[in-house]
Amino acid sequence: MSDYFSLHQDKIINAAIVLVVFFILQLITGLIVRAIGKSKKILVSRAKIVARYFSVSLFLITLLIVAFIFGIKIEDLVVVFSSVFAVIGLALFASWSILSNVTSGIILFFSFPYKIGDKIKIHDKEFEIEAIIEDIRSFQIHLRRDNGDLVTYPNSLLLQKAVTIIEKDAFDK
Repeated sequence: MSDYFSLHQDKIINAAIVLVVFFILQLITGLIVRAIGKSKKILVSRAKIVARYFSVSLFLITLLIVAFIFGIKIEDLVVVFSSVFAVIGLALFASWSILSNVTSGIILFFSFPYKIGDKIKIHDKEFEIEAIIEDIRSFQIHLRRDNGDLVTYPNSLLLQKAVTIIEKDAFDK
């Protein structure tokens, strides 16, 4: 065991440094996302979800860097990644709307001009909706109509349609 450590001491130390940097970046990213959420008055649970997306991305990048530190060759990674991406590509093609809704959820977190409690009108020629935003989730937004009906509307469609704010903080009234 000590022979292995002495042989690969530089690699182990470099990998440990990368892991420490990963944890620091993960902490900083989480704090930044929560601060943005707090400044835009977004629910803490939504900020945690977006922070988790960034955390997973950082983790995958960290794994790639550690693999390079321990001498994994690019040719080996190309074979692994091409196989993985082929399987993921088929899965994402089958569930493309899920991926677009998650991406839209992240975009809505950072740039959506409305918040929970606002009354909005979604201009859709087939099904126009006027409702209060009850919750904004990763895949969909929950809207409460005046008659009490709960409408779930996909995040990706919300970015594609014109939306008018009718009343700010309609829950308060």
